Amino acid sequence: MTRIPLLAAIAAVFAFAAPVQAIDLTDMTSEERKALRAEIRAYLIDNPEVIMEAIEVLEERQAARAARDDAKLIKQNAEAVFDDGHSWVGGNPDGDVTLVEFMDYECGYCRRAFPEVESLIETDGDIRFIIKEFPILGEGSVLSSRFAIAVKQTVGDAAYKAVHDSLMSFKGEIGEPALRRIAKGLDLDPAPIMAHMNTDAVTDVIAQNHALARKLSISGTPTFIMEDRMLRGYVPLEQMMQIADEIRADD
Repeated sequence: MTRIPLLAAIAAVFAFAAPVQAIDLTDMTSEERKALRAEIRAYLIDNPEVIMEAIEVLEERQAARAARDDAKLIKQNAEAVFDDGHSWVGGNPDGDVTLVEFMDYECGYCRRAFPEVESLIETDGDIRFIIKEFPILGEGSVLSSRFAIAVKQTVGDAAYKAVHDSLMSFKGEIGEPALRRIAKGLDLDPAPIMAHMNTDAVTDVIAQNHALARKLSISGTPTFIMEDRMLRGYVPLEQMMQIADEIRADD
């Protein structure tokens, strides 16, 4: 649990409980300041719940400020987020809500979210879904992403989604032998895919996604963007459904 610094907590208490007319401490004598401190201490001892109430108000304000900052970042980078020209786009292409996921194939929470995202898209029927390859967890992550992007660039979108799904459910160590087996299991010729994995075209997609993540202050996976909202970390299906409903209600 993150602890709010003492001074911030005290400031929150004053914001929550102070009288309308502000007190100018610079105009007070040392005795008056001493008396005020004693009054504050006595009040907080008698009413300790006000500290937690004030901290809750402070946390709500901080969350609202973070949401506004995220919305601003998304708006500033809207084309790269929603229409970069290289990311896979699925779901309903004409959906009224767009969901973007920055993901890593080695990320346990991405794997946990995978079936729930699939369920959301299938049951809702009106969500446009974009996958951003964002390998950050080591060599296996990079190999998997390079393979998936190479499939998209050499074979096409349908093959990419099949490979993506296979990688999200794959159990074992990722390496070239495993990638070849995945390709063959999907009736894909692994040779041209493997030959394309280390090309500049694949490298450029990963570099662009990493650059976009830095602009959006994204450092972990999964990170979701749903319209103008940034959802950092795993989000349960029920919460994603609720957020989609809220977005539609606000339009």
